[in-house]
Amino acid sequence: MASLLQRIREYTLPSAFAAIIAATLIAAQWGQDDSARTLRWAHVYEISSPYHQQALWAAEEFERLTAGRYRIDVFAASALGGESAINESLLLGSIDIIYTGASFVANDFPPIALSDFPYALEDFAHWKSYRDSELFRELAAGYGDATDTRILGLTYYGFRHVTSNRPILRPDHMRGLKIRVPNAPMFLILPEATRANAAPMPFEEVYLALQQGVVDAQENPLTTIQFKRFHEVQSHINLTGHIMPSLLILVPTRLLEELGEEDAALLEDVVRRAADRASHEIARSEEELIEWFRDRDVAVNEVDRAAFRIAVEEEFRDRRYPFDPSYLERLRALAPR
Repeated sequence: MASLLQRIREYTLPSAFAAIIAATLIAAQWGQDDSARTLRWAHVYEISSPYHQQALWAAEEFERLTAGRYRIDVFAASALGGESAINESLLLGSIDIIYTGASFVANDFPPIALSDFPYALEDFAHWKSYRDSELFRELAAGYGDATDTRILGLTYYGFRHVTSNRPILRPDHMRGLKIRVPNAPMFLILPEATRANAAPMPFEEVYLALQQGVVDAQENPLTTIQFKRFHEVQSHINLTGHIMPSLLILVPTRLLEELGEEDAALLEDVVRRAADRASHEIARSEEELIEWFRDRDVAVNEVDRAAFRIAVEEEFRDRRYPFDPSYLERLRALAPR
């Protein structure tokens, strides 16, 4: 059983097929005479990504620290469902730990998506200041109270940039562009501000949609563009740097209560260290990938980022923010001077 579960967590399978297999194996696992409790960690990212690799590291570390009383099986690449499905499964108790984007869980507590607001963060140092701040602790506590879920880690996801098959250097170059974005309000702001046509769709469908011309463009960090091979079907990467999002590592409060104080503290420490390791790896990769793409004949374009920022600010001049604007002021004030 362990070897089969390992194969499920190490290989990318078509989502529906993989979910059926995984569910079958999980059900069979409960029938084993095994003193170790197995936790399930699910996410939508590739097996080669730092998110998955560091989740595997955390699984091994937690098993070691608990002397084998717990195992964590990690299911990558939407094997147990897409973003919405794994969030629902967390609430239902069929999954124990997930990576998820802050914007995807903001319906229950909108301020948790604060750092996903366009041009709210300046760089990785600013992101780290936010992660370590009283502001983030306050928002995490508010989210926990609203959802009965704990945020165990905050993981850097990288600056999001627009890919396309033509240069996009100014906001007006996006007018009429059909661009795939995640189905969350924060990601709709830039298309609305630039009069592009937003096309929300699941992450696992994006490559084929770009390849077949269903959409003209998409936006993601350089690391994700590489992992998902979007550069194979898009000729330009336009360095808009419009959002610097984070992944939350979530667990239900009930799970921590079941683990007990000592083991819950161990899990929280291991997950926090895994998030930190993945974050620094992503930040290092961002510095190297521009030349990596250019070496593969992908045009990497500097853009008028100030003009994009102004377009977003003008869009919100007469609109309500999705959270108290004072949160945004506090976040921007955290930028290192």
